[in-house]
Amino acid sequence: MSGFMGWGKKTDTVLVVREADTIAAGLRDALAEAAPDERPGLERALALTEAAAKVPDAARRAEWVRGRLAEAGFTGDIASIAALKALRQAEPKLSLLAAVQLQKDAVAHSA
Repeated sequence: MSGFMGWGKKTDTVLVVREADTIAAGLRDALAEAAPDERPGLERALALTEAAAKVPDAARRAEWVRGRLAEAGFTGDIASIAALKALRQAEPKLSLLAAVQLQKDAVAHSA
């Protein structure tokens, strides 16, 4: 995931950018032409890429929220109003609606 992307002053749109399919295709091409000593590393890279592609968007958004809160120094309950406030301070362009949805994703996909 490349991160949060928004347009305008405030936004309710959070876009998950996925490039795993493109990367996996490139790894498959490289694997088809690889020398025997290169194959194990490429096979491992391909397996990791394919696993990453299977992660749902909501889980990616939850991961992004946890990362933003950690960068902001927030260590409390992700479900709290304080977490919502910290997220909006860390990402001022987030609307309240978008921040609440992101917080719900983070709570639903807590590690």
